[in-house]
Amino acid sequence: MQRLFSVLFIFLLFSCNGDGTNNGKEDIYEKSKVSMSAFEKGASVQFLSATIKSKKNILGQRVVSGKISSSAKMVTFKDINLTFRFYSKTGTLLEEDKETIFDSIPPGETISFKTKYFAPKQTDSVAVEITGAKS
Repeated sequence: MQRLFSVLFIFLLFSCNGDGTNNGKEDIYEKSKVSMSAFEKGASVQFLSATIKSKKNILGQRVVSGKISSSAKMVTFKDINLTFRFYSKTGTLLEEDKETIFDSIPPGETISFKTKYFAPKQTDSVAVEITGAKS
């Protein structure tokens, strides 16, 4: 009889999870979601990337069109700050302009943008850098 009680006690001991939360798995999952979200919010530049194409139009403006992609898993970014750099054939920096794209980009999505500049006449190429975004 005592052996039966011992077996039942051990069975109950291992079958109880104490707080009723599936061994705390949901709690751990929620905490990891919060920490992942906080990390993504603080490191927007790491989760955003941009590609561009530029051409000159009839008016002599430099038309820059591109796409911004988000590799974030949890956070939607908005108001993306870009820095455009205009270079000569020899790689000399001719001009630098800052612009904000007032749009939202959900996790894992891509958005398009287009802008125009009166860049220096000697401009041969354009580079873009994402310098920040709000979340």
